[in-house]
Amino acid sequence: MTVSQNPEGSGYDLAVVGAGVIGLACAWRAAQAGLSVVVLERDEPGSGASGVAAGMLAPVTEADFGEDALLRLNLDSRGMWPGFAAELEELTGLPSGYSEPGALVVAADRDDAEELRRLHTLQRRLGLDSEWLGPRATRSLEPGLSPRIAGAILAPQEGQVDPGAVVAALAHALVDAGGELCSGAEVIALHTHSGRVTGVRTAAGDTVQASRVLIAAGAWSSEGELGAEAGAPEVRPVKGQLLELRVRRGGSLPASRLVRTPRCYVVGRSDGRVVVGATMEEQGFDTTITADGVFRLLEAAYEVLPDIGELEFVRARAGLRPFTPDNAPVIGPGEIEGLLWATGHGRNGVLLAPLTARRMVEALRGVSTVVSA
Repeated sequence: MTVSQNPEGSGYDLAVVGAGVIGLACAWRAAQAGLSVVVLERDEPGSGASGVAAGMLAPVTEADFGEDALLRLNLDSRGMWPGFAAELEELTGLPSGYSEPGALVVAADRDDAEELRRLHTLQRRLGLDSEWLGPRATRSLEPGLSPRIAGAILAPQEGQVDPGAVVAALAHALVDAGGELCSGAEVIALHTHSGRVTGVRTAAGDTVQASRVLIAAGAWSSEGELGAEAGAPEVRPVKGQLLELRVRRGGSLPASRLVRTPRCYVVGRSDGRVVVGATMEEQGFDTTITADGVFRLLEAAYEVLPDIGELEFVRARAGLRPFTPDNAPVIGPGEIEGLLWATGHGRNGVLLAPLTARRMVEALRGVSTVVSA
């Protein structure tokens, strides 16, 4: 692949703004393709939405009415994850936490069951691999579920990764592929020359020259001078509070599968950690942990998995997911020559990372346009 050089002098082929799972995955693939790449992160890698993600690879149970195109993107990227995780682990020697436990979407009562029956009808209409189970069959799969549950949707192909482990492995892989990673480098403006991007400027006053600039800054993609001058797509932050629990000595995970309800999800890790999430709050850039958020998540999880109450409470966290008005990600070239976008992934940033990275390399080669579900 050939990339035109910066008209103002030598520089990087690609500067990536944002070191979450999306930015790092795109940067790694670009470096593998032979580009000189630098990733600029305002804080530390994974400190944004990636750092508070559950890591579910669950397109079937994420499927919703009116989002068929987004579902196709999610399914395509889900299919890429086994190879993506295996390659990442082989090259770095680091874990990704990839597994395929399957998922249960559990009805806590009859009202939930009615709602989930409609969802299951949609899933079957779309040709997705799911099955409706009655209460007894559901509890035979997961004995830790409450005897009061009213049934569940089984999605046997759903998977998960550990987002923190994926971020660490991607950062390692990027450097091994010849890329650079700069923490504490807040990008505040673009540099342009003759109508095309030539680099970026940081809050410290440094100029980073680059032939292409990829903005993968999550919920901050549309903010400030950078977003305004770049003609950013409309991206808003949606707050999500999340709890981390831990199995106590001699105990076991409350469930072997991913467990979801209309009000929460519960994800168990192989090291005994249990993630309970997540709220959906339109609170701007506020990341305050609230008593109400913690209470409602624990209440919703306890409703279907009573053993949650016996776990150690480790911490609560909050992050900001980047949502677009139609919930579809924006992946590909922007309006300014040399500018690219990878943002607006909503709840599905981890799931969509392999597909986004592939589409970004295609865009760098000039063979794709903006991707939006």
